[in-house]
Amino acid sequence: MAPTPEQVTAALATVNDPEIRRPITDLGMVKSIDISPSGEVVVGIYLTVSGCPLKDTITRDVTNAVMKIDGATSVRVAMDVMSQEQRKELQTKLRGDKGPEKEIPFNQPGSLTRVFAVASGKGGVGKSSVTVNLAAAMTAQGLKVGIVDADIYGHSIPRMLGASERPTKVEDMIMPPVAHDIKVISVGMFKPEGNSPVVWRGPMLDRALHQFLADVYWGDLDVLLLDLPPGTGDIAISVAQRLPGAEILVVTTPQMAAAEVAERAGSIAAQTHQQIAGVIENMSWLPCPHCDERVNVFGEGGGQTVADALTRILGARVPLLGQVPIDMRLREGGDEGKPLVITDPDSPGAAELNKIAAALSKRSSSIKGMQLGLAPSRR
Repeated sequence: MAPTPEQVTAALATVNDPEIRRPITDLGMVKSIDISPSGEVVVGIYLTVSGCPLKDTITRDVTNAVMKIDGATSVRVAMDVMSQEQRKELQTKLRGDKGPEKEIPFNQPGSLTRVFAVASGKGGVGKSSVTVNLAAAMTAQGLKVGIVDADIYGHSIPRMLGASERPTKVEDMIMPPVAHDIKVISVGMFKPEGNSPVVWRGPMLDRALHQFLADVYWGDLDVLLLDLPPGTGDIAISVAQRLPGAEILVVTTPQMAAAEVAERAGSIAAQTHQQIAGVIENMSWLPCPHCDERVNVFGEGGGQTVADALTRILGARVPLLGQVPIDMRLREGGDEGKPLVITDPDSPGAAELNKIAAALSKRSSSIKGMQLGLAPSRR
């Protein structure tokens, strides 16, 4: 007996759009369902844009879902493209009818997304490696995570995550690529082929950051990580203005010279009135290959020095969240697009990063910043 249209529709409801991560039946992507008496099924699918880079993935997922139905002998997927009106309807369904203004969703009163801005005083301390592995660790712990590669000049997140797809645009929304179940956006995804530099000044940097936050469809994230450029320049200031509720994560190495610079990067919170979530000491030690001792290649104590200094400056405790050891596999994973916490979760470096991610994932019971709905009364 051939399957019924209701059975095929139910099967299609289990297929998620690879970018939006919602069922294609909810998104109006199912154009038609035709079933022959012999069980041959033809499914018409609307793509959001012509030349969608993930059409092969959609074809595969639709085929696999429908072929599980008893009586389905073959499946053919016929692709079409949404009209401009259909894309506008999809945009309204995803973002609501909010009018022409572009609001940053993470600033809205009902937002439950925690935003962490990963900062460092200088380059080369492993800030991007820490960002990618924290994101992967949080995802493995069941959270929905996104990354904004806010290091416009030195963008490296796409390579470290293995994110090779380009973003898809639906009307004025940008669908971020997904790698290892992490949504990611970077200026490197919009550049022409090659390793050409980005030559922008302050206003353009601020505009790019705003687009990454407001124009990208992030969905319901639990955590958003921003990989900031080193120092306290334009992007750090823009983040403070665009995302005043973002918490700062300071990454340093044990070396005192690096710690002093990291202290300056973290102390910007005193001027911007942001909270510092803590300090992460990277490249803390190297396991001795011939004994059980730890080799302090870059000295020791830098992370705790930064945490103590920021505690004095801000008048609130800034914890040292963890000390990540040197591990060649951490570097190799970044080059290959495979985070260490995924490839070798039991290694010392991955274990420390998982511990830090778990600590950051815990919400405090504070009511700071919450809308209580109270109003003054008159006597």
